[in-house]
This record gives sequence, structure tokens and C-alpha cells, in this order.
Amino acid sequence: MVEVPEASGLQLEADEKWMRRALELAARAESEGEVPVGALLVSDEEVIGEGWNRPIGSGDPTAHAEIVAMRAASVALGNYRLTGTTLYVTLEPCPMCAGAMVYARVARVVYGARDPLAGAAGSVFEIFNAPSLNHHPQSFGGVLEEECRSVLKAFFKARRS
Repeated sequence: MVEVPEASGLQLEADEKWMRRALELAARAESEGEVPVGALLVSDEEVIGEGWNRPIGSGDPTAHAEIVAMRAASVALGNYRLTGTTLYVTLEPCPMCAGAMVYARVARVVYGARDPLAGAAGSVFEIFNAPSLNHHPQSFGGVLEEECRSVLKAFFKARRS
């Protein structure tokens, strides 16, 4: 199930603030020749981990923005469990990243653009609500969706030219 936060209130304001930071990280990925996706983890209004797509540059197929951010947060916290955190990402997580979020016990996942090809937060797959899993992060899609989508569209348009 894809949920969109209400159009008013402090939570949406905070979600938009952090999504703008994720967009800055996406720009970093693009500057390195990677698909422009950025992610960060927040705990108690503090960034504890950031990442941007790096599979090409690192030679690591798992180096998606979300995984990079979760690895940094785990190091910062000294724990692989990321309970009570919110992960912000500019593109709906893929199945690999969504699964990692479940196992890390991320509390909330907020994403910008939906991914109609491989989205695992409701667009194609429903990882977060799979009944057999023992943790179910809340997920909210569509935060600054147009900005997030336009960054990706421009990147792929330039690649095709």
C-alpha cells in the first residue's frame, strides 16, 4: 500500500526538508556518473547516515543509495539495528533495499518518486507489508515527487541523447 502524508502538518514539513537533502545527495551521484538517487537516515532530527548511488564507481552492485546510507548509520550507531530511524530516499526502494530496511528495523521509509519498474513499497512489490516478515516499516511515497521524478527523467533523457 502506497501512502502519501497529509498535505499539512509538521511531519510533512520535516519530510520535505529531509527529502531536499536527499535530492542534494542525488545530485552528487549524478556528478559521479551514477543514476541520481540519494538517501539519508534520520534519528531524533539528526542525520546519522547518508548515501548516494555508487554501484558503478565502487564496482559493487549493492551500493544503492539506501544501502550506503544504512551502512554509514550502522557505523555511526555501532549497531546493525536501525530502530526508530526514518530513511529518506528520492526513488521508491527496490526489493533488495526494502529487504535490507526490514532486516535493519528501519521504522519509517519516505520516498519521492514511485518506481513503476521495480518499486518494492507498493508500486510493483509489497515488501514492507509482507505478512511472513516480522518487521513492517511504515512507508510514505510522493514527498517532493515531481522534483525527484524530474531529476531522474532529465538524467535518462541526457543518457539517451
